[in-house]
Amino acid sequence: MSHIPIHGTVYGVLLNAHHEWSLCEPFMREAPYQAPPSEPVLYIKTANTWSAHNAAIALPKHVPAIEIGATLGVVIGEANANQENPMVGFVLLNDFSIPHGIAEQGFYRPPVKYKNGDGFLAIGPHLASWGDVPNPNQLALEVRVNGTLQQTVDLQTMRRHLPQLLADVSAFTPLKAGDVLMLGLDVCNQGRDAGRRPQAFAGDEIEIHAPLCAALGHLRNRLFQETT
Repeated sequence: MSHIPIHGTVYGVLLNAHHEWSLCEPFMREAPYQAPPSEPVLYIKTANTWSAHNAAIALPKHVPAIEIGATLGVVIGEANANQENPMVGFVLLNDFSIPHGIAEQGFYRPPVKYKNGDGFLAIGPHLASWGDVPNPNQLALEVRVNGTLQQTVDLQTMRRHLPQLLADVSAFTPLKAGDVLMLGLDVCNQGRDAGRRPQAFAGDEIEIHAPLCAALGHLRNRLFQETT
């Protein structure tokens, strides 16, 4: 099994993709929220969720499918004299989640129980340097299930690109060296999973890679069904 090239706290970001935001915005204006969130909505992928490249990941008993959350994570470095955290590098991530609808989305209280199952964060094989990924939001990530392309995540379409996202998050959540911040997830624009993230089932092999950045490598994992 491959090693895991990160340590620290892993932060996910909800609703950073324009398409998903537009689908959810009408619900943000209902009670109890009344208005869309003005700051990034964060959640933590706890250490029990971490899975290495090539690891087999279990679907919990009575959970027939799982959502694929392809994204890129930026790894934070030591703060400099200006109290700014440089970016050490980037890693491919697959932020798995038990499928859930808008009602469970939790715009201010993220749906932890859907996202923090054991093994629910697959982590790419390589930590690519900043020099290898000078413009992370110009990348697109391809998601394949059993070799078939199911989604292309265009990081250019994120509402907050990395510099703004990092500044906005740092304003209320100090990031430490080794922490990882996701750039955001997206939903499918077409096909069987249009309007949601692609889903996979026991026995499926999932692969994520960025065609324009070989340094990130290919992230592959296979699913199996728990029976006990």
